Amino acid sequence: MTLRLPTPGGGLRGYEPRREPAPAVLAPAGGGAAGAPRSRTVHAAAHVVVDPFADTTPDGPAAVDWEATLAFRRHLWSHGLGVAEAMDTAQRGMGLDWKGAAELIRRSAAEARAEGGLLVCGAGTDQLAADPARPASLAEVRSAYEEQLALVEDAGARAVLMASRALAAAARGPEDYLEVYGHLLRQAREPVILHWLGPMFDPALEGYWGGADLDRATETFLEVIAAHPDKVDGVKVSLLDAGRETDLRRRLPDGVRCYTGDDFHYPELIAGDGRHFSHALLGIFDPLAPLAAEAVRVLDTGDEAGFRAVLDPTVALSRHLFAPPTRYYKTGVVLLAWLAGHQEHFTMAGGLQSARSLPHLARAYELADGLGLFPDPGLAEDRMRHLLAVHGVAP
Repeated sequence: MTLRLPTPGGGLRGYEPRREPAPAVLAPAGGGAAGAPRSRTVHAAAHVVVDPFADTTPDGPAAVDWEATLAFRRHLWSHGLGVAEAMDTAQRGMGLDWKGAAELIRRSAAEARAEGGLLVCGAGTDQLAADPARPASLAEVRSAYEEQLALVEDAGARAVLMASRALAAAARGPEDYLEVYGHLLRQAREPVILHWLGPMFDPALEGYWGGADLDRATETFLEVIAAHPDKVDGVKVSLLDAGRETDLRRRLPDGVRCYTGDDFHYPELIAGDGRHFSHALLGIFDPLAPLAAEAVRVLDTGDEAGFRAVLDPTVALSRHLFAPPTRYYKTGVVLLAWLAGHQEHFTMAGGLQSARSLPHLARAYELADGLGLFPDPGLAEDRMRHLLAVHGVAP
């Protein structure tokens, strides 16, 4: 039955939903490490599911539906992907506070042990109050990082040192980044992943690593790594600049991995250039998990063309979800989780389900449906009809 989808120009057009999902969507290859891809380490940055019946406010703490949230992580592990927990995809700093993130890390770490799943967790400084009149000091930033790093390590997970809004506000130049990160790396029990998140994902991170000049910022970033290569498992680069990422990964010390966070160019970055390649830690692999896992397993066989044949068609959906303002990509991610049946509602922490327009959401549905991402296309169609009806689109 034809769906009437809104267009950006204000009209409606017909769309015929597909009737069968892609085969990979119905056939997980196995859970945990046993089913993990071999040639690349692949993490999906996972979203959180909130309780739609909780009486919350946009600026209050999120009420997380723990069972639904952990069930989604089991879904990711069932396809052999790792989970990147409490990252920006989980609305860190955009609805999920540090108290909620800490509980999320503890619960996910316990679930990972039970499932045999790969897990990394974000450690940042978001317990510090955001007060422009009194920015946190460097000592307070170090202390906040230390608290979160200790919690992640005590939970038994590997840490991702996330970019810090407080550090961006407090740092006077590259030397302050060198001092703070050097201090943290010296005390880390296990090698960590360093995260460079660009301002398109969070405007408060403009000038990270000590200035707006990305070439100079890259030198500072590499200087941090070169001083402590034994404490850096890898770097996650989220700048949406494939050329800068390929240049950076060529300059990493031996044994330090590059995890792409580029949701625009991930197929070519993961495939590599014959000498270097990127692993993956991506928000788009939250909705793309089945296809992403299938693609990397094809790459495991040495079939790069087959890998690209699976993954290249997904880029249009990813670029749509991550279109400016990029930080609101989470809305499309949660929409697709609801349409796919991974949760029973389209509600987000902080009310962010309203952060994208109806034409944007309709196009996300159309692109995902075209890829065969929905295990039950009829359920996705029915839910999309209800969403359209709420917005005044008559059947």
